[in-house]
Amino acid sequence: MDYVTLGRTGLRVSVAGLGCGGFSRLGLGTGKSTSEAVALVRQALDMGVNLLDTAAMYGTEEVVGEAIKAVPRESVVVATKAWVPHGGGRRAVASLDASLRRLGTDYVDIFQLHGVAPEAYAEAREVIAPALLQERARGKLRHLGVTETASDDPEHEMLQRAVEDEVWDVVMVAFHMMHQNARAKVFPQTIANRVGTLLMFAVRNIFSRPERLAAALRELTARRELPRWLADSRNPLGFLLHEAGASTITEAAYRFARHEPGVDVVLFGTGDPDHLRTNIASLLAPPLPLADRLTLTKLFGRLSGVGLDPPWSMPGSGAS
Repeated sequence: MDYVTLGRTGLRVSVAGLGCGGFSRLGLGTGKSTSEAVALVRQALDMGVNLLDTAAMYGTEEVVGEAIKAVPRESVVVATKAWVPHGGGRRAVASLDASLRRLGTDYVDIFQLHGVAPEAYAEAREVIAPALLQERARGKLRHLGVTETASDDPEHEMLQRAVEDEVWDVVMVAFHMMHQNARAKVFPQTIANRVGTLLMFAVRNIFSRPERLAAALRELTARRELPRWLADSRNPLGFLLHEAGASTITEAAYRFARHEPGVDVVLFGTGDPDHLRTNIASLLAPPLPLADRLTLTKLFGRLSGVGLDPPWSMPGSGAS
């Protein structure tokens, strides 16, 4: 496993972070048992993953809590979230306390406000954050973070404000092969201000389901945002698959995201042990060849909001 320092937090974290939401929810979303989900988290820990990202709304905090009983608490970085679009600091603190009970721990390493829309940022910054900082002083959390509503905020309006405010040590941002605008809109500021970054949406349905990619390409070419040959091609991203490149589109997507300057941790979700190993291997692979990276930037670098499944489409779907 490779490790990096998560911005100014000083936390040493694995570049591969286990997202405990997503469509799989550690397997709970696909019919796996709680014991199987716990075993999956422990397998990830055994493979060197030390950052676990969960949330109150995912329904997996208890699984994470059970899994981390097997390791020293200081050896794992636990991040969780509260979704409190309205209700102020009191609801956020109540959510934090409930998360601590479900996780079976006295503190979380990173406590994040979940899916803050641009219009809700003022309350998050001026009302909710001060209440949570009081809880930090009591030892309930180590660092405060904020996550964006990717599908409703494709231009990262909220994060462009948040990364300039010293209150947030960590941000969660959407970035992938066909949604690259964080390169210009977010990462220069996170690097300059030493804000840690957790990357979501590196692999979405647009890359794992050919019919989703084909539909998106038809729409984009109809709007003249992409060349027509992409929509007409049977394998439009096939240029990424070659001996010196990636073996699958999913692998290419992870490698593209992992090595982007400004990215600290790439979150991935899974409910399957083999899938877990494959994802980690992809994230530990070298960068894509320069020619492939340049082609991806030339083709898709100007796009915005492509392939961002609505984060609230099902429980936990927004963080992996």
